[in-house]
Amino acid sequence: MEKIIDLTIFTRKMQTRFNAWAEDNSGATAVEFALIATPFFFLIFGLLEVSMIFIISTTLEFGLNDAARSIRTGAFQTGSTPTLAAFRSAVCDNLFSLLDCNQVQFDMRAFNNFNGGPPPNPIDPDTGQVDSTNFVFQPGAPNQIVIARAFYEWDLVTPLISRPLANLPDGNSRLLQASIAFQNEPFNFVAPVPPGS
Repeated sequence: MEKIIDLTIFTRKMQTRFNAWAEDNSGATAVEFALIATPFFFLIFGLLEVSMIFIISTTLEFGLNDAARSIRTGAFQTGSTPTLAAFRSAVCDNLFSLLDCNQVQFDMRAFNNFNGGPPPNPIDPDTGQVDSTNFVFQPGAPNQIVIARAFYEWDLVTPLISRPLANLPDGNSRLLQASIAFQNEPFNFVAPVPPGS
């Protein structure tokens, strides 16, 4: 004698379990987070990388501008130590220890008029690296035009995202540059003594 198995009970239980499993969304948040976490963190780290570049560039620009003020007025040239080391120290005092001051490179040129020509390219066309062999330090005499530039190689941290930000051939660095052009004041001017003084 053959027994007949009632499959309707079995299929109803399976259908009930399948419906309960399909309606359960307790792991949906974890799956959704796993799908968006990678691009989200790439965006966050990329945003931090770009923000750091702007902060360091602005800080370098501020340090150069503040130190160049003493050159413009002649206080630097008439001071006790008008050297590159003294200028570097003046710039570094305004960098808030955000970058390694020993790695900042300077190029300062003095011209007699605004037609003095452009300063040389800091990048060697053959190697793509910063070439400081043509850099000079000329704070200038009274009424001369001065172009001061500061260069810093910033190492990028974020993988993949930093590629478009890199401007040096190693693909992991960005050359940051701060520049200022000004005309020195007539700091050797001696004011006439008024009569009767």
